[in-house]
Amino acid sequence: MADVYVSWDEYHRLIEKLAVKIDRSGWQFHQIVCLAKGGLRVGDILCRLFRQPLAILYAASYGGQNQQIRGELTISSNLAMIEAKLDSPLLLVDDLVDSGITLQKTSILLQEKYGITNIKTAVIWYKAASIIKPDYYVEYYPDNPWIHQPFERYELITPKDLLD
Repeated sequence: MADVYVSWDEYHRLIEKLAVKIDRSGWQFHQIVCLAKGGLRVGDILCRLFRQPLAILYAASYGGQNQQIRGELTISSNLAMIEAKLDSPLLLVDDLVDSGITLQKTSILLQEKYGITNIKTAVIWYKAASIIKPDYYVEYYPDNPWIHQPFERYELITPKDLLD
């Protein structure tokens, strides 16, 4: 399949569709954990819509040219949050699930390190190659296209480039 290109308007519309799916499910949660960097915007919008506290967990596995080469997964040892502790049930969000390894390993970390017993996952894009199926998603891809998100351009430029 050809690469998929997403505009800012489409990106926000997809996050809103994800919020509607979660809301219609009737599942109630007390906190959102988003995976940075890709899940930051998703988590931010969902925490505003659902009026639930947001925690941020940094996980990275892509690097190289254009940030398109998958490497070893690195997960931060700490969460950034205002609350004193995480609370179950918890919604774990990211922008997409590609291999599924990040969602799987961060779910395990949240259970083992923070004692979270009730976790559901939400992403915009779900690819068939994933080893896990997210609880909530908007678009499913039976193949493995590269999804170009609107903020990716900032990984290819510097502040000096903005002056021109």
